[in-house]
Amino acid sequence: MSIQIDWQAFTPISLAGGLMLGMATVILLLGIGRIAGISGIFSSLLKPKRVEMWQILFIVGLVISPVLYSLGKPLPDIDISTSLPLLVGAGLLVGFGTRLGSGCTSGHGICGNARLSPRSMAATATFMFFGIVTVYIGRHVLGFI
Repeated sequence: MSIQIDWQAFTPISLAGGLMLGMATVILLLGIGRIAGISGIFSSLLKPKRVEMWQILFIVGLVISPVLYSLGKPLPDIDISTSLPLLVGAGLLVGFGTRLGSGCTSGHGICGNARLSPRSMAATATFMFFGIVTVYIGRHVLGFI
């Protein structure tokens, strides 16, 4: 089995989304010195004493973006073919991993690597390695995926 990249799905909207993500990351870092790590931003919302307006706006932007996109173009179909307990378990493991790794893939992968942070480079390599191992085991050993 091989993985095929659908180059036809890469559109100007994809490019615009990437550019907006990059600009938001740079503005956040240079403007107020904060990292655009989703897990850190979201977890701060669970601690109401530490919430800042930019954090609320960031999460609102994540939620509202697909809604705005759908006004001009239909959202792609999503087919989740695994069980709810497996999804919940995976979500809990991701949450545990972001705490253990002091950040998530967006914080380390986008922001940390751009700052040439050795810790973020190691974290990103670890995310990728274990992601590959997980898919291999899930697909070829356990038959989940």
